[in-house]
Amino acid sequence: MIVIFVHGWSVTDTETYGLLPEALATQAGDYDLDLEIKHILLGRYISFHDEVSVADVARAFDKALHDRIPVGKEIAEFSCITHSTGGPVVREWLQRTYAVKGRLSKSPMRHLIMLAPANHGSALAALGKARVGRIKAWFNGVEPGQRVLDWLSLGSQEQIDLARAYLDYNPSEYCFFPFVLTGQTIDKQFYDFVNSYLVEPGSDGVVRVAGANLNYSMIKFVESTEEKKVKHGPDEIAIRLLKPDRYMLEPDGTPKRPKPVPIGVIPGASHSGVAKGIMRSVVLPKSTKKSQVAEILKCLKVVNKEDYVVRGTELDELTKQSQKQSHRYVMLVFVIKDDQGDPVSDYDLFLLGGVDRDPDKLTKGFFVDRQQNASHRNHLVYYVDYDVITKNKLTGFRVIARPEKGFAFYHAVEYHSDGADVNSLLKPNETFYIEIVLHRSVDKNVFRFDNASDPKLHTEGVIIKSETRHSFKGEEPSTVEVDEKLAEDEV
Repeated sequence: MIVIFVHGWSVTDTETYGLLPEALATQAGDYDLDLEIKHILLGRYISFHDEVSVADVARAFDKALHDRIPVGKEIAEFSCITHSTGGPVVREWLQRTYAVKGRLSKSPMRHLIMLAPANHGSALAALGKARVGRIKAWFNGVEPGQRVLDWLSLGSQEQIDLARAYLDYNPSEYCFFPFVLTGQTIDKQFYDFVNSYLVEPGSDGVVRVAGANLNYSMIKFVESTEEKKVKHGPDEIAIRLLKPDRYMLEPDGTPKRPKPVPIGVIPGASHSGVAKGIMRSVVLPKSTKKSQVAEILKCLKVVNKEDYVVRGTELDELTKQSQKQSHRYVMLVFVIKDDQGDPVSDYDLFLLGGVDRDPDKLTKGFFVDRQQNASHRNHLVYYVDYDVITKNKLTGFRVIARPEKGFAFYHAVEYHSDGADVNSLLKPNETFYIEIVLHRSVDKNVFRFDNASDPKLHTEGVIIKSETRHSFKGEEPSTVEVDEKLAEDEV
């Protein structure tokens, strides 16, 4: 068995792997695995230069595989163990090299065991390159590369694209078995009183459990542009407006989810460091005190769909035990655009709670953090306490986008749960992508026609100004939208 390690972002030394490779080789026999240290390869890649992107690293990874484990023009079968950003790097490689070409069945990778992967980014990335580079929990005096930092920023378009592509995967059908193992323990030696993200609940000090988990949901909501017939008591009524100034959002299809990926929360594991780091803290090859060694080896034993399901059940139980005394959290990634495909970057977004669907009706203490993506201002990420917000029902959300009036504008919109509340869509420890499409309204006075009548003549034969020709410099909006298609006598 060939096992390849891929480290995280801005690593400059293969010491980052600790003695985890030696521990796996030493203990593999206890799990009837044929794994020798000479068959373990330690990856090293450049990520701390601004010009290098995640896609660049993925392409270089492919070249390195062909150089090191070639089988003719192909690559020998291997299993991969990644840490942090290494997970997205290898996922990007798989998507670009095999999945996008419809060749997922040809992939030589049998297992992808991601340790604390930043699959949905890291809250730390929003701090900026200089500040992040000073955080000892992640770096040792190395200034991180900007393009990888952009990928890791919460709600980045690259994350969303990769997540959307993964929806089409059916990995176990092709004997490909991905796993996520992560922690949610904070190593206090990395405490920074200025940066609360290093001690954020539901995370390992760098990556949130919800940000690591490769189980997630995606849904689209669109603004209704037509009246809908809905049941109201004994009668049906036509509805487009929820209130005089708020229009209705409705789901465009059902939520989409990928095939389940087993995830296990490792007790006592933090992101980095010799004391508690999920990878670096393994310092004795024969020791069984670090449970992540056993969990990795059990994942490597999976060879078919039945094994995969059993392993998933085991890791579910491990997660329940690890989180028995702690709350669980959810990331909500909102992407707001209009029906012309343009981003809507000036807006207010409110979560609504209770039967009154009021922002003040949500249980106090549900909110943990909110970030707007720096490169895509129409991407907004909420981090909320699942065990708190589900007590008093999240029953909708409201978006007030600007401009709200004028020649081109947006309506205020709301989504109200109907029957089952939004809570039924929320899953603990997961990320939920919510795309909101607003209707861009255009006033009819943006473009009008005048009749080209013959100009009137003055009695002395001099042309004077026509009654049908005039300045429209001071034109005002008519308050009638071009999409309403009203008859002329109704305007």
